[in-house]
Amino acid sequence: MASKAIVQVMLLTALIVSSAVGAEAAASANIEPKAPEKYMTFCAPCHGPTGKGDGLAAASLNPKPRNFADGTYMNARTDAQLTNVIKNGSAAEKLSPLMTGYSNMLNDKEIKDIIAFIRAVAVPKYQPKK
Repeated sequence: MASKAIVQVMLLTALIVSSAVGAEAAASANIEPKAPEKYMTFCAPCHGPTGKGDGLAAASLNPKPRNFADGTYMNARTDAQLTNVIKNGSAAEKLSPLMTGYSNMLNDKEIKDIIAFIRAVAVPKYQPKK
């Protein structure tokens, strides 16, 4: 009788563990990428916390801030172009003159982190050219 109870407890434990692991995997698959702190400070006010061009300041801007989730557009941009825009402002790439450059406020690693976030929110996902 004791061995049947042990088997039941073991089966119940295995079921609970496998459910928890499955739920954790499902949850992590649905989590949006976390924006770096510097993105939230310098970019989110216009581009929004998830990069959709819907930041608090976006309503008053014309043209509207770029939607980084638009993979059709964003995936055609190179990392060098994105770096140039972040460092020197969007006019450096003949885009809107409204975005200022942040070369004095962001180091190269911070810019790389921001670009990685921008790439992570694009749909379809960014596939670097080989």
